[in-house]
Amino acid sequence: MSPAAVVYGSEYLCDIGPHVFPVEKYRLIRDALVAAGDVGAATIVPPPLPPREDLLLVHGAEYLDDLDQLRWTPRTQPSELPLSRDIVRAYRYAAGGTTLAARSALEHGFGINIGGGFHHAFAERAEGFCYINDLAVAIRVLLRDRQVARAAVVDLDVHQGNGTAGIFAHDDHVFTLSLHQENNYPVPKQRSTLDVGLPDRSEDAEYLAALDPALERVWEFAPDIVLYQAGADPYREDLLGGLSLTVDGLAARDARVLEGCDARGIPVVVTLGGGYARDRADTVRIQAATCRMALRLAAARGAGRAS
Repeated sequence: MSPAAVVYGSEYLCDIGPHVFPVEKYRLIRDALVAAGDVGAATIVPPPLPPREDLLLVHGAEYLDDLDQLRWTPRTQPSELPLSRDIVRAYRYAAGGTTLAARSALEHGFGINIGGGFHHAFAERAEGFCYINDLAVAIRVLLRDRQVARAAVVDLDVHQGNGTAGIFAHDDHVFTLSLHQENNYPVPKQRSTLDVGLPDRSEDAEYLAALDPALERVWEFAPDIVLYQAGADPYREDLLGGLSLTVDGLAARDARVLEGCDARGIPVVVTLGGGYARDRADTVRIQAATCRMALRLAAARGAGRAS
């Protein structure tokens, strides 16, 4: 593997019909990174299909049966998505991809899943375009396998990571930070370890001023790994967001998290989460830049070790 495993598979692409969620962004981000020479096409790692026992660490058996049998029930209906075999398969592979990226991060310092970040899925139900909570699955697998004792989720999507917060509400081994737009989906919100709700139209300076002390709380927790939910939807041109971050502000946000983890020797996993810009190319550009920053830090770390 390269200094940071980049995980991606065509399994992530599924037909959800006319929808605001741009599933095709995953392929476009992958292509952008390859075209720029940030990663070689041959070095991209395909996601594994996770075994059911891994999913059961987070999700209830009846809910997983609903997904397997494509049952439209009160547990699956809140997804706001269709339910098909290819869609369920895509979400399963996303969970395998985040778990693989997390294992790589423990070895190399960084891992990237060009996908994932489905933070609205609860243990017993879907919600908000999310069927399987890949963040929670990856953390529970690492805890089960005793690869980590403490984990943190740094969720910087514009929407609160309510499913992740609910899943880990009573788990002292996991710190959940959600910095989000307060007056936005979901309603009601769950209680994360630390929630920072920002007012509508918050700009770069206000956002970063709120992020810095929140990250200090994460560093104090001293996690063995950080899962970074790097949503592009705080961008000022996002269709489902109401914050006003610029591209430069989002890059500064990424640097706070990725450089902060690197400086402290904390392995970090990037998942992409939301991104619904009016111009899809903006979402691709923002999220490719997040991956690119992680790759450059990983390369610098690898070069430092080699010297």
